[in-house]
Amino acid sequence: MVAYSFRTAFARRAALGALGSAALLLCTAAAPAKPAAAPRWSSTVSTTAIGAYSVGNPDAKVKLIEYFSYTCHVCGDFAKAAAVPLKTLYVDKGLVQVEYRNLVRDPVDMTAALLARCGGGKAFGGNHQAIFAAQPAILARITKATDAQKASWFEGSTGERARKIAADTGLTALMTARGYTAAQQNACLDDGVAQAELTGMSNIGRNADRVTGTPSFFINGRNAEVTAWPAIKSKLDLALKAS
Repeated sequence: MVAYSFRTAFARRAALGALGSAALLLCTAAAPAKPAAAPRWSSTVSTTAIGAYSVGNPDAKVKLIEYFSYTCHVCGDFAKAAAVPLKTLYVDKGLVQVEYRNLVRDPVDMTAALLARCGGGKAFGGNHQAIFAAQPAILARITKATDAQKASWFEGSTGERARKIAADTGLTALMTARGYTAAQQNACLDDGVAQAELTGMSNIGRNADRVTGTPSFFINGRNAEVTAWPAIKSKLDLALKAS
């Protein structure tokens, strides 16, 4: 009787275990598949005919153009305030495409602009935000630079000047921390095509779009005539309602 009871109990436990496994398989099979994550349009980057970077849905009904300078503190304020909400509320949702156009104001700005383009369009967003995040330190170094240092910023080729500026302002250290080697940085600073594109883009801003200061914004081709993020957000919302 003892042996019989042991075998019977063991068999029952085995049967219950099998039923439990089967039920688990049924539950697993019946679980609905998770919906595919919506695309993040901020990862879609293209290069425009004038060499600017456009970020977001190419079919977005609202197009935002920003003319900016890396030595413009108001541009830095905008980048700090707008980076997250512009990306998450408008670009990632496919509502707005943003085109970033440089309006180069000075040799330091040109140096930063050339380094921001290291790695192409996919790397631009990260480089762009990193440079603006470091802007206070960069501007402080410009203020503290000696006359001899500043004089050297205007000697030699564009690439040679840019290398001196990058070292003196901390841009070299910034890009090194971001994983760019000295050779990679030098190649970006010596890039004649990029230099010409940045100069041409700046001329288009001043001469064709009549931009007189940075930052300047155009929404669907019209000058927004405001510079702070809350005002730009209101203009974007109005443009989306009208589209």
